[in-house]
Amino acid sequence: MVSEPEKEHVLSKRLNKILESQIENDDETIEALRELSTFYTENSLQARRNLRSQIEKRSLDINQSFLSAFKEVKDSFDFVYNDIAEMNKCIQDMTHRLHNAKSQTKQLLQKTSALQKEKEQNLMKQKVSSAIIKTFQLSREEIIALHADKNKSETPLTFDTFKALEHVQEIHNNCKILMQAGLQTLALDIMEQMTLHQEGALEVLYKWTQSHCRNVDNPELSDLIVHAMAKLQERPVFFKYVIDEYCICRRSFLVGEFINALTRGGPSGNPAPIEMKAHDAQIYVTDMLVWINKAVPIEKQNLHVLVKLCSFEGLDDMLNKALANICEDICQPLKIRIDKILNVPNSPSVLYAVLNMLRYYKKCILKVITGGQLAETLKELEEKSELKFLNSLTDQVNSLLVRVEAPPRDLSPTSSISNLLSILRDMLSTASMSEGREVDMVKIANTVLEPLLRAVNEQASRLPPTDMAVYLLNCMYSMYTCLTMYEFMEGRLERLQAQSDAQIDTLTSEQASSLVANLNLGPIYTILQDHSQGPLSGIPGMEPSNLKSFLSKLDHLSTHPDSILLPQINLLLSSKHKKSVQKRSFDVLLAIYKQLYEAVHNPVNQYEAPDSILSKTPEELNAMFS
Repeated sequence: MVSEPEKEHVLSKRLNKILESQIENDDETIEALRELSTFYTENSLQARRNLRSQIEKRSLDINQSFLSAFKEVKDSFDFVYNDIAEMNKCIQDMTHRLHNAKSQTKQLLQKTSALQKEKEQNLMKQKVSSAIIKTFQLSREEIIALHADKNKSETPLTFDTFKALEHVQEIHNNCKILMQAGLQTLALDIMEQMTLHQEGALEVLYKWTQSHCRNVDNPELSDLIVHAMAKLQERPVFFKYVIDEYCICRRSFLVGEFINALTRGGPSGNPAPIEMKAHDAQIYVTDMLVWINKAVPIEKQNLHVLVKLCSFEGLDDMLNKALANICEDICQPLKIRIDKILNVPNSPSVLYAVLNMLRYYKKCILKVITGGQLAETLKELEEKSELKFLNSLTDQVNSLLVRVEAPPRDLSPTSSISNLLSILRDMLSTASMSEGREVDMVKIANTVLEPLLRAVNEQASRLPPTDMAVYLLNCMYSMYTCLTMYEFMEGRLERLQAQSDAQIDTLTSEQASSLVANLNLGPIYTILQDHSQGPLSGIPGMEPSNLKSFLSKLDHLSTHPDSILLPQINLLLSSKHKKSVQKRSFDVLLAIYKQLYEAVHNPVNQYEAPDSILSKTPEELNAMFS
């Protein structure tokens, strides 16, 4: 027996276990309590006593429900089983009947199999025969497409002809396989037959293409012509003849259109004929060149359309020659009309505009066409127009300089020189925007300035030396100022600067001589240069009083530097030239003063109190004149 303390201990352990358990974390316990709450609604003594019986009764009801459900499933499986058993019986019956039929028809099947094999052999022979015919022979339709009626002037041509030619080429290639298989005789006979077909077809193709090649821009024929040229490239002679025929047709058409544009204009006179503007040389030449510049690319495009499926070595060179050939006939009417424009007297500006038009459109056209008579004609016209322009400019310059005017009293450039420089500025401004501006600007400057300089020198030769130097400087200054506004004039500017420097040297010498004379410095300078014996203080003219008088004049000059300048110096247009002449002449004066100052302060010359005689040092005097 279990003792009372042990019972209490066991009970205590169970209670502790229940108390320590965390029912809220036990999903099964929570679910059981939730189910219990559905039928255990009253917590009474009677309800607790009947709880066990209620649970057992509920379990019994659940089992009975499962039993009823499984009974329905069992009935369904029994029904399916019966159907399967019946189907199995039917299948066995059918298998038995088939077995009987097979045994009865075995002999029939054997005969059928033999006939089927014979049929397959015959079909294979038929396929082989058809394949040989298809591979090595042409169909009637293909022969008709290749050999259309040659007696007709207009031979019909369709894409079937090209397909037939492709088949002929394919047969040629297949014959090589026959020869490799040892059937040389058969292969050679077939190849000879195909060669005859091919040559006949190419002759028909050549005649048709030669007749229709001019219509390459016709959408209905262009594809046929393009494919025909692709086939004819296999026969270079035929291909060249077609290109030549095309060039003849297009050359005639192009020159006709050009003449029409010149004389008749467009449809209903719109646009107007080009020759209606013949009175305006620039517009007239421009319109002709614009027409050609539009027409040549169209002809090149048509040529490339004609041979767009062709590809062989030398094709590009052939097309360039063909395009040059097409454009030959427009050269003569173009040359005649531009020559007429160049031979009519025109202003240099108009001739230069014509020259620039020729240069520009020559460059545009030569991007499309290489070589040929058109390129040579444009080059010749460009050279001729450049020569006419320079000659016209020379004539205009000479006409303005035909009578040498006497320089005005203020020694400024004459009106003719000013007009010429104005023309030069206009021409250089125009030339600076042209393509050949560097060469053009140099030629224009040389054409105007060379005769201008000769005329200026001729005018100046009639003047006294000082006036001549001032006049030349003023003219050269005007030329220099004109040229400095433009590029590429460095060489000409350097020559003008060198000539100006020479005239500045002349003016400097004249001005220095004038200063020396006005300051009575001539005798003093002569004594300084020729003195060889004895002190200077004892030489007449070198007395301290005379030297003080010279210094007094020098002081007055330093405060009024313009007082004894030559009057012509004030006529210089350039202040830079004026300052340069003044500075150089004063430098000569300062050099003499420095020599005199050193001589006075030299004890050998026995001057007493030299600082009281020449109180200013050369440096101080230089600062006063600066």
